[in-house]
Amino acid sequence: MRKYVIVRKQSPTRGPGKVRGLETSGGDRRGPIAYERLTESEAASIAAEPEVEAVAPAMPIRLIEPRQATTNSPGAAWGLDAVGATTSSFTGRGVVVAVLDTGIDASHPAFAGVEIEQRDFSGDGNGDRQGHGTHCAGTIFGRDVGGVRIGVAPGIQRALIGKVLGDNGGGNSEMIVDGINWALSRGANVISMSLGFDFPGMVASWIEDNWPPELATSNALEAYRVNLRAFDAVMNLTKARGGLGGGALIVAASGNESRRDEHPDWRISASLPAAADDVISVAAVGRDGERFSVANFSNSMALISAPGVDVLSAQVGGGLRQLSGTSMACPHVAGVAALWWEAIRKGGRIPTPTNVRAALIDKARRESFGPSYAEIDFGQGLVVAP
Repeated sequence: MRKYVIVRKQSPTRGPGKVRGLETSGGDRRGPIAYERLTESEAASIAAEPEVEAVAPAMPIRLIEPRQATTNSPGAAWGLDAVGATTSSFTGRGVVVAVLDTGIDASHPAFAGVEIEQRDFSGDGNGDRQGHGTHCAGTIFGRDVGGVRIGVAPGIQRALIGKVLGDNGGGNSEMIVDGINWALSRGANVISMSLGFDFPGMVASWIEDNWPPELATSNALEAYRVNLRAFDAVMNLTKARGGLGGGALIVAASGNESRRDEHPDWRISASLPAAADDVISVAAVGRDGERFSVANFSNSMALISAPGVDVLSAQVGGGLRQLSGTSMACPHVAGVAALWWEAIRKGGRIPTPTNVRAALIDKARRESFGPSYAEIDFGQGLVVAP
């Protein structure tokens, strides 16, 4: 039996339909999305229900694997200067940020004084045995470590840590949907996700089950389509909350699958969930003298870009380490979004995902990229703090 996602049809005049015997993620039978372990025949039977829009296996998700740093000089977190965090008068105070990743090493000195609420969706227990989530969280709200500043928004006092990836770095789409819903219910203003849907992994799993490659690929494409619908349903609910003065801005890494170093045309578009509507997708840049260069691995068609090469942040067990990847760029944007959330509030307006998103796009810098790069590579530009 596999775990399936069931997407219900929505009506403009009444609530979503109900599938017999199934509960949505979190136990709400009225919601538009449900997950259940089913046989193929059971899934086919449910798909025939008039109020069901689509049924497909839940997709695997994985962390966007970071690259090793190109240097070994952890003297400063250069990205903070690049985005203007070190000269901003805002610190993220009063903003609640959620990090959906591999967990966190809450005992690390970088998180001293932060109220951290953890929730495990992976089954592996709270805490970070992988290290990815700790590094990302450090970039968003980490305090100074040994006199070195690593956090874009070190004034953040409350953080939600959803462990949606297990200790092996993997999970499934149900975990991320549960994580987003939990973060929204706990009052998150900004949600950071450095993870992606694992399409190749899904194809490989069917091939391991002795499916012909072309059939495995076709089935995975259908699963991708349905899981995208499920994620869009979650985003629609998030957007609706935002229109009422709530909701959260969701930021996601675009992915590390491009290979510009091998051929300039070998670049791939942002993957899910970064490619979904209303998600702030993030490309990674590095330093190139006085300018910025797009990282060779960074996926294209992102909305915005941020430092993602040789990023210094917290290491599980203590200390600091450098990593590269769009996983490292994503938390820079999440941190800057927290600064804008605070700035808009202090400016006398109610901060919402919509006006924070608008500020990120409006203030992004484009002039610091060389002529060899285009909007397809760096999006609207390098994110800038208020």
